[in-house]
Amino acid sequence: MKNRLTITNLVLISITYTVSAQTVQDTLNQLNNLDITLKILFLITILSIAPAILITITSFTRIVIILSLLRHALGIPQTPPNQVIIALSLFLTFFIMKPVFEDINTNAIQPYLKKEIGDMEALEKAKEPIKKFMLSNTRKEDLKLFIDIAKEKPTKPEEVSMTALIPAFMISEIKTAFEIVFVIFLPFLIIDLLIASILMSMGMMMIPPMLISLPFKLVLFIMADGWELLTKALIESYK
Repeated sequence: MKNRLTITNLVLISITYTVSAQTVQDTLNQLNNLDITLKILFLITILSIAPAILITITSFTRIVIILSLLRHALGIPQTPPNQVIIALSLFLTFFIMKPVFEDINTNAIQPYLKKEIGDMEALEKAKEPIKKFMLSNTRKEDLKLFIDIAKEKPTKPEEVSMTALIPAFMISEIKTAFEIVFVIFLPFLIIDLLIASILMSMGMMMIPPMLISLPFKLVLFIMADGWELLTKALIESYK
């Protein structure tokens, strides 16, 4: 009975520590002392928050915002459907993050599977390329904001904590996505204004301008190779 209570307490402690990045670090420091059962439980916990990890530390946020708002710029907010937008965003994310994932596999996963490094060393090596990617794509002013709030004093970028870097990275991604969407909206907005002006001058005020402008916006987007240009811009926007 005492052993069961001890195991239960350890599980509760490990789950509680996942609430913040700092306490997660404390939990990871104890992994080498846990048996295989608790390591499996910890892995299952990590997998359960995998969607949140995907959103917070990869390019997924920027891509899905741009593709979603593109539908509104075209005037067809339900097409392509959400499933298609999410699927395309996922595969573009995997494509953009491929060098990072390969670095993690080479320097962290494979040595760990070969028992060349321990748990903590593998996690540290896996964190390095992700942190480098996030630092390269985070605005300095956003990063400074969270560093100042957290009252941290890192002497070099590698010393910035993940608790400050992750929200700064997400805000930077949202800002960049809105900037790109603004540029995408402009030509379609001009078409809407032209169609509305023509209909007003012809006295056809009862006809919705969006109904007439939709074919013109679709033709413009297709003739300009919109999907190719947008995909290329998204991929090349990452350093």
